[in-house]
Amino acid sequence: MDFQGKVVVVTGGASGIGKALCQAFAAAGARGVVVSDLDGAGAQAVAAEIGARTPAVGVLAVRTDVAQADQVQALVDQATAHYGQVDIFCSNAGILSRTDADAPAATWQRHWDVNVMAHVHAANAVLPQMLARGQGWLLQTASAAGLLSQVNAAPYSVTKHAAVGFAEWLSIAHGDAGIHVSCLCPQGVRTPMMLSADSDSGRPSFLGDGALDADVVAQCALDGLRDGRFLILPHAEVLTFWQRKTADVDRWLRGMRRLRAKVMGAAG
Repeated sequence: MDFQGKVVVVTGGASGIGKALCQAFAAAGARGVVVSDLDGAGAQAVAAEIGARTPAVGVLAVRTDVAQADQVQALVDQATAHYGQVDIFCSNAGILSRTDADAPAATWQRHWDVNVMAHVHAANAVLPQMLARGQGWLLQTASAAGLLSQVNAAPYSVTKHAAVGFAEWLSIAHGDAGIHVSCLCPQGVRTPMMLSADSDSGRPSFLGDGALDADVVAQCALDGLRDGRFLILPHAEVLTFWQRKTADVDRWLRGMRRLRAKVMGAAG
């Protein structure tokens, strides 16, 4: 993947990993960067910052609720009308609530809508033009929780597993038609989402000590795209943990129970 001259759409682009991805693609020579976020003012601010820093790159800000299929389609239509096509779609927006299985139904539904269906809406909106050209790239931001688990966040863990599963399905279904799919699965990242979850729960994340800055994760993502990798793991240890899980699931579950007891005990 060469980013020179490419048109990139990034959802959740107003902050965190999304903002860092927008900046990284612009610095790497993208022709156009579309900053999309539910926070329209935040998207505008990021677009203005990129435009001032890299004036040769076209930047467009679009307010989008990724949980709404019609708004995601409108995002792709606007990006296509503005730049002619979309080469890379980064389905990056996500939410996190540190709640257990007894979380309100509305919390479960919102996680499903944002962490899973937003990826489905994005694929449905952008794949027709990519398939017509015989090329395109989908970058799905999931989480290490989608490969492992999040011991104190049931809706997040479950929906991130589903996000990884959908990314795998997309690659299986369309990989032979020129569609590349990558799944970004970081562990702790210092983002507003993580800090907000800390504030809401009244305790810091147990992943805080090993957390990476968002710009480091973004660079890992671009490196993974350049290498053509499906699974992009900014935290190298996640691969080891995943291998241990698949080698002996029962042993891994026992270890995760101990981790949950430790985390929840600290919370108490």
